[in-house]
Amino acid sequence: MSEHPLPPRHAGAAPPSRQAPPHARLGLVAIFGSTFFELVGYFMLTPLLILRLKGDGVSTALAGLFAASGWLGVFLMTPFASAITQRLGRRPTLWLAALLPVIATAGFAFTSVLGLWFALKLVAGMASGLRWVLAEAVVAEFSPPGQRGRYVGIFETMVGTTFVIGPLMLAWVGAQSDAALWIALGFMFIGLLWSLLIPRLPAAADAHSAKVGLSGVWHALLAHPLVMAIGFVGGFFESGLTSILPLYGLALGLGVTASALLVSASGLGSALMMLPAGVLADRLAAHPQQRWGDGRATRLLLMRGCALVTLLATLVIPWVAGTPWLAAPVAFVWGGAGGCLYTLAMIDIGSREEGITLVNSTAVLVLAYTLGGVLAPALGAAALQWAPVFGFPALLIAVAGGGWWLLRGPSRR
Repeated sequence: MSEHPLPPRHAGAAPPSRQAPPHARLGLVAIFGSTFFELVGYFMLTPLLILRLKGDGVSTALAGLFAASGWLGVFLMTPFASAITQRLGRRPTLWLAALLPVIATAGFAFTSVLGLWFALKLVAGMASGLRWVLAEAVVAEFSPPGQRGRYVGIFETMVGTTFVIGPLMLAWVGAQSDAALWIALGFMFIGLLWSLLIPRLPAAADAHSAKVGLSGVWHALLAHPLVMAIGFVGGFFESGLTSILPLYGLALGLGVTASALLVSASGLGSALMMLPAGVLADRLAAHPQQRWGDGRATRLLLMRGCALVTLLATLVIPWVAGTPWLAAPVAFVWGGAGGCLYTLAMIDIGSREEGITLVNSTAVLVLAYTLGGVLAPALGAAALQWAPVFGFPALLIAVAGGGWWLLRGPSRR
């Protein structure tokens, strides 16, 4: 049976009344479930492998490079997600993204050669990048009309919970247990089986006409520079700063436990705020009198508000040193506002595009978010070491203020 193409549309923005494709509900359930189980296994596996490397006497620097190889895989794959999707189709590409982690995890179980571990970790990261881009795009496109914010918010919240559930499962099973690796493999295998429930998806209307690969990514970047900049700010504050919050806590004079809990505060803010932001975007856009403008205007208004909240929380930093208990609320706001910025950006491009073009835009958003997540710990740690009093606040204020400033003009228009 051949895939049925969607009816062609004008090259402009997708109409607000765009109907969800056939079998969209089943597709959403399948993508939600498969992504959940795969990511629980992935985030259980990563700390397990790091601990086993350290137990085998591998240096901390080399173990860090091993962990980074997964992110390298994400970077390498993301620009080409649209090309692979165009060639294989969306459903086979999602199957591939579910199969590769199963193969890689099985490889970790049957070999202890460090070089092969690096290669397998790279492959697993590439599969994660492919799923990240395509699952986000499909969820945004297949959400019911008028409820895209709700469904994208639920999906982002679900993904955030896997960051917690995976390590908790490892702690429950025990990192030294021989069963830990097999349980992680079991989660990924369930994700693969769940992926088989993905129904036959309609072929994208632009399957043969859209630019793909690096050309498609560059085209999407030129089309959405503002949204991509906001994605960078979101990644900087939600993902990037989280990794150095313990260092920030220690610099404030907090104890080891209190410093580590700052990470939990940031994660809690992210988990609690993304769904309300999506629901609010839906409701403001559906106001009978269009009090806040159309859907595009309301999303920009909410993004501007999140950027302003991030900036205000960052401006509190000079007082945190004298009042350390403020660190947790500030971390909560950073995580929540950063997560909301990413969620609203995904809702925005999902409301205006579809098919391969949407995959391209999602790829750029993921790259921008990941770039922010990578630069924040590198620049932030350097600022904490060399200029903790002025350099660290100045860095954060520059990023938060830049995001807020970029959104001022579009919000008014």
